[in-house]
Amino acid sequence: MKRLMILVTLISFMFSIQIGYATPLTSTLKDQQDVAITIYNSNIGLVKDTRLIDLRPGIRELKFMDVAAKIDPTTVHIKSLINGSSLNVLEQNYEYDLLSPQKLLEKYVGQKVQLATINPESKKEEIVEATLLSTQGGNIFQIEDKIHIGHHGRIVLSKIPENLISQPTLVWMLENKLSKPQKLEASYLTSGINWKADYVAVLNKLDTLTDLTGWVTIDNRSGATYQNALLKLVAGDIHRVQPEMKMDYARPLAAAKEASPQFKEESFFEYHLYTLDRRTTIKDNQTKQMTLLDANQVPLKKLFIFAGHPQYYYYQNPSSQKQKVGVFLELENTKKNNLGIPLPKGTIRVYKEDKDGSLQFVGEDRIDHTPKDEKFKIKIGEAFDVVGERNQTDYKRLAPNLFEVAFEVNLRNHKKEDIKVLVEEPIPGDWEMLSNTHSFEKLSAHLIRFDVPVTKDKEVKVKYRIRFKY
Repeated sequence: MKRLMILVTLISFMFSIQIGYATPLTSTLKDQQDVAITIYNSNIGLVKDTRLIDLRPGIRELKFMDVAAKIDPTTVHIKSLINGSSLNVLEQNYEYDLLSPQKLLEKYVGQKVQLATINPESKKEEIVEATLLSTQGGNIFQIEDKIHIGHHGRIVLSKIPENLISQPTLVWMLENKLSKPQKLEASYLTSGINWKADYVAVLNKLDTLTDLTGWVTIDNRSGATYQNALLKLVAGDIHRVQPEMKMDYARPLAAAKEASPQFKEESFFEYHLYTLDRRTTIKDNQTKQMTLLDANQVPLKKLFIFAGHPQYYYYQNPSSQKQKVGVFLELENTKKNNLGIPLPKGTIRVYKEDKDGSLQFVGEDRIDHTPKDEKFKIKIGEAFDVVGERNQTDYKRLAPNLFEVAFEVNLRNHKKEDIKVLVEEPIPGDWEMLSNTHSFEKLSAHLIRFDVPVTKDKEVKVKYRIRFKY
């Protein structure tokens, strides 16, 4: 009978292991074999975490720790990299009831705690046992038969409750059919990690060439460190069907220049993928910068643009209007110009050397995603020595929706060299040009441009008359 009882106990124990009643397995970064992260410029990252874990055959609970704190649990997927059919997921949970002083106290409501105080006379620590009644709006204790609202003593707890964990954890109930250790890949999306492109342009003396350096700035607030990771960046506008997420904006960082460009670019679906040619570590709460491109002697055009507005045509305004003349730089993203790769959207900051050889900041602007062989234009600021003035010289209402309007644009150049000013006029409705002193180019159905040479220390007047209806 005794041998039979021992045999039954042994069989029950083996059966309990088989159906999952054994101690849950815990996997940490020590099991990690590889990690890859793809970061999108929309505050999300795709993490692929590969680990080697000795699951043993049967149904087992696996606690997968050291994942990102801002993980989206609905995106989690786990698979075997050895044999896909050898692993079945029976249940998946995400535990995020993380350890904190407030959470810890809340778990002890209704239980005994200790309050430690220093006796002012003996200078020794004294321990008082109390029952924690509430933590709402302050701690309430019962000491013997008295109720104390707040207490100056240090709260001492006996242990950490089992249902509190120190870090976010994925928990799976898995059915494993493999007798050797499983190589698992867990993938998930996390918010709190973002990347952006920043560019530094240094102009030559004549404002005809620039050295352009592109930087990738990664800002990791996801709650995880990615050690020796394969890094990929996706540039493009990804559409996501979900509530809008709160953005964690990157903090400014002074660029510490690294080596030559390190990213290989390739087309991917309707986006562009940039893969780092080496592995890197991205620490939690870290802002990291790496070189994206380094192009020298890139040709550019400096443009002076005097821009109008459609509303000028709708009402009579006899008074003159002084306007700023904008200063722009136009570049063409071609291989011939030492560029020719898709440029992710970002901020371009422009510098130029003064007479002493010191770099001075002259302006900045944002560019959108720019494919190769396309032009892009950035606004640097407003011209100091170029003055523009607009005068409405005539206004006639010929019918309820038919008008005739005349304008005179005065351009004065106080610079030491001759320039050209582009006068861009957005004209509404159906229009026709009746007269004009300068030739113009029709850029679109409702936009014309006068290319006006202005000699140094001279004034030029551009006059035109249009008739339009709407």
